[in-house]
Amino acid sequence: EQLHGKEMSYNNYTDTDAARRAAYDHDEPCVAIIKHANPCGIAVGSDVAEAHRKAHACDPLSAFGGVIAVNRPVSKEMAEQVAEIFTEVIVAPDYEDGALEALAKKKNIRVLKAPNGPCNRVEAKHIDGGVLLQVTDRLQAEGDDPANWTLATGEALSADELAELSFAWKACRAVKSNAILLAKDGASVGVGMGQVNRVDSAKLAVERAGAERAQGSYAASDAFFPFPDGLEILIEAGVKAVVQPGGSVRDELVVEAAKKAGVTMYFTGTRHFFH
Repeated sequence: EQLHGKEMSYNNYTDTDAARRAAYDHDEPCVAIIKHANPCGIAVGSDVAEAHRKAHACDPLSAFGGVIAVNRPVSKEMAEQVAEIFTEVIVAPDYEDGALEALAKKKNIRVLKAPNGPCNRVEAKHIDGGVLLQVTDRLQAEGDDPANWTLATGEALSADELAELSFAWKACRAVKSNAILLAKDGASVGVGMGQVNRVDSAKLAVERAGAERAQGSYAASDAFFPFPDGLEILIEAGVKAVVQPGGSVRDELVVEAAKKAGVTMYFTGTRHFFH
């Protein structure tokens, strides 16, 4: 249901769909900011206002003109924050008292209400001559549960550290392949998306995070590292731990690089290519 703003465009709809999927991948209050189907920032927090601040801080430049999805009702505090930033669309299950009024001060922002989370069990993609159907990826594989991960090398993480790495893994699913995501304190801090090799995705994630935020961050890769080179970029940036599917014929070389650097690495046994 559209509550305010201009008519939705085709791109608005596709970005809104991508944003909702990203936000609802997380159980905690979560905000996802999307442009061209890729995350500018994803974060969880004690409330939606905090989550929004953290998500926006990931890449404020790219968040300009973005689409925001929230998996909880929007508070007045969050609405006032959003109203200060040029935003194309915001979608949430509901809006608390004063939130809609704060957003409506911006005449062009499209304010949508979608009471339920994403529910399509099957997704379709039209190609010339037919339609491709597949089960929608909802992080439902056994390998999406950290309890089923395999410690490939390094010291086992504490419960809090493992939660950070799990957040990175979930958030990485929302990134177009090849995807590398760096996270810290329940927020993405560097996203490398849509590159045609994993090395460039790693470089982009580190560059966007910057040296300070990359240091001690938790890294996720949506598919295995075919060579150690992409991992080595993350190691040089100072990441604390890495989660990846594993399954490369050169896994031993990749694990050895992590071991040599003292970086903890987990294998999930499942991957999340997003096209």
